[in-house]
Amino acid sequence: MSLRPKLSAILNVHNEEALLRGCLEQLRFCDEILVVLDKCTDGSEAIARELADVVLTGSFDLEGQRRNLAIESASGDWLLELDADEVVTTELRDELLRVVAESTSDVHNVPVHNYVGGRLVLHGWGGNFAPNGKPMLFRRGVKVWKMERVHPGLEITGNRGPDLVNALIHHVDRNFSDMIRRFDSYTTKRALDLIDSDQIGKFPNMVRKIFSRFWKSYIARKGFREGGYGLVIAIFAAIYPVVSHLKAVEELARQKAEL
Repeated sequence: MSLRPKLSAILNVHNEEALLRGCLEQLRFCDEILVVLDKCTDGSEAIARELADVVLTGSFDLEGQRRNLAIESASGDWLLELDADEVVTTELRDELLRVVAESTSDVHNVPVHNYVGGRLVLHGWGGNFAPNGKPMLFRRGVKVWKMERVHPGLEITGNRGPDLVNALIHHVDRNFSDMIRRFDSYTTKRALDLIDSDQIGKFPNMVRKIFSRFWKSYIARKGFREGGYGLVIAIFAAIYPVVSHLKAVEELARQKAEL
């Protein structure tokens, strides 16, 4: 009788002491827990060293760098990649163990339920919030992140298997103030990615995207079903390219002024 393939849980963490313990305690079923700490200044490292098997520390400019380090450093046959604000339920745990033991595929999408505070928000999210699931369960060697600061792209090889049934719980924001802070952080990082890739574009093109992106989030993705939450999500999705563009232009001007 063959042994079940080894499963490693991998996390990338930046100042997540409020959520990290709860996340790690739900991962005890994994054969290995590996945490990459990125410029942490709170109590995250102490929690990680208490509950994880492997803890790596560093300072990373690009999200893809730290995510790839975690993937490369884990020892499992299968990897389960998640963040500190995500929680594996008992039902998902049981399904993950079954899939790892039985799957002949290389990667599986896991459904995601996004929460704002205690409110489950199912509709209106863009692809970066994985409303249709994300490839977080995969065999070693089939998933590589691209070198970007925020929401980096993915290169996935191998055979895709069926999506899992049970959902991961994702605590996106505690409240609307958190949502605003996250939007500010993401657009700042996106602006730097635009500069690096020389893709700042033209302002009128960014303005035109406002209407199509709002319609897509609020109507096509049914954000209207979520009341005020869906409206705010749609507004942020609509103005994301414009704000990122303006921040990129501002940063370029600052850099030129310093020359």
